This record gives sequence, C-alpha cells and structure tokens, in this order.
Amino acid sequence: MAEKIKVMTFNLRVAVKGDGVNYFDYRLPRILEFLNTEKPDVVGFQEVNDHMKEALNEHLTDYVIVGCGREASYRGESACLAYRKDRFQLITLENFWLSATPTSPGSRYGIDQSPCPRVTTAALLKHREASAPFWFVNTHLDHEGGTARLLGSMQIMQFVSSKKEPCIITGDFNAGPDSRAIKLLIENTRFPMIDCTANIEATFHDYKETPRAKIDYIFTNMPCDVNESVLYPDVPVDGVYLSDHRPVGAFVEIE
Repeated sequence: MAEKIKVMTFNLRVAVKGDGVNYFDYRLPRILEFLNTEKPDVVGFQEVNDHMKEALNEHLTDYVIVGCGREASYRGESACLAYRKDRFQLITLENFWLSATPTSPGSRYGIDQSPCPRVTTAALLKHREASAPFWFVNTHLDHEGGTARLLGSMQIMQFVSSKKEPCIITGDFNAGPDSRAIKLLIENTRFPMIDCTANIEATFHDYKETPRAKIDYIFTNMPCDVNESVLYPDVPVDGVYLSDHRPVGAFVEIE
C-alpha cells in the first residue's frame, strides 16, 4: 500500500552564543512552533550538538531522534534525523563517517577537507501502513573542500546503491546545483535519483533577508512531484530567525 510522506531537511545552525539574539536557545521556541505546525513525517537535521539534541529530545515528544556526534567520542555536531514514532518502525540504524575508514569515529578525508569530521546517519524505516521499508539518510558535507564533498557524495551513493531498499537522502551539501557533488547524485544512470528540490531557490540566508545560496537538498529514487516541494519562509520576529538556513520540504510516495 502506497503512502505519501512529508520529508524535511533543516539545518538548525549550531548553538553559538556569538549569534546574539539568534543563539539556539532563543530560536528554539520558534523552531518547535514551526515543527509542531508543519508536522513532517521524517526530518533530517544538521549542526545539532549535544545541548541542542537534549532540547529536541525533551520537546519533540512525538518523534524519535537518532544519530551520534561526529567526533571520536561520538559527541559534538551530528546529522541526526527524526521520525514520527506513531507512524514508523525503526528496523536498522547505521552511523558512518565520510572518510576512507567510515567505521572509525572522528575520521575524515585527508585531502582538502576542513578539520571537521563529517558523519552520516542512515535509518531503515518502515511506515506502519506501507508494505516495504526505505532508507532515510541524512548528511552534512564539508564546508571547505570540493574534493571532500565529491568523495562524500560518492560514498553516500555507494551506501544507498548497495542496499536493496529505496532511499531518501537529506542534507546540507554545502554545494550548489552545478557542483560535481550534486551532479554525481542526479546525473548518474546506474542509480538515478530525483532532486526533489529542483525548483527550490536559495536556502542559506546567513540571518539576512536576501538568501545567499542553495545548498540544502532532498533526493530520492521513489516517486516525488518536485512541484509539491516547499521552501519555507523564515521571516524574523524581533530579529530572531528560525535558523541561518530555510527549511525545505518535499512529499515522497513510499510503497
């Protein structure tokens, strides 16, 4: 039985007190109001540190949040994901680092990557009304190295193409639509993916009214009408934004 689910990717901007009125704790009430209004079925978060994850776990009681930090200690920023506990069953969970040694916590590519390790969280989920499971994969590629981003995209594609189940990929790819990292995902013929965000404009605004770049994406190899995808507005209230990224939503049909 097919089900259409609401998918979201949302970079929450790591808690930095230097952000002033846009420090995470001050943005949290707006973030929670937004999520409780939109009620995504699954959402991929980026830049979630331990303090932020505790807050999300405390308040998002309708969701299960999974994913570990990117450092060798399993702490620090994560690319965690959340799913509605009343609609999905978790079958398998995998965390892997974007590196030549993906099972080594804190590992990274040794080329042009920044000092930051990059971790990906992948959950095999089954909707309670659907007949088959799917992989929900959430990531955050490097912000400095183009080669590191390309290798990260390649590693994620190798992961999903090695599975028998279909997939949804969300993330902050730190790359524009014409970059090699993105073209690798949407121009391959052996494992073709739909860019659900094909009609979406700039997503990163850096707490400014004029968005700067499109770097947040949702991909899938399941049916998706790209015209239904949404770039959510982020109008500040008394100077407080949701994040420095606008949330992105899409509707994917699962079997």
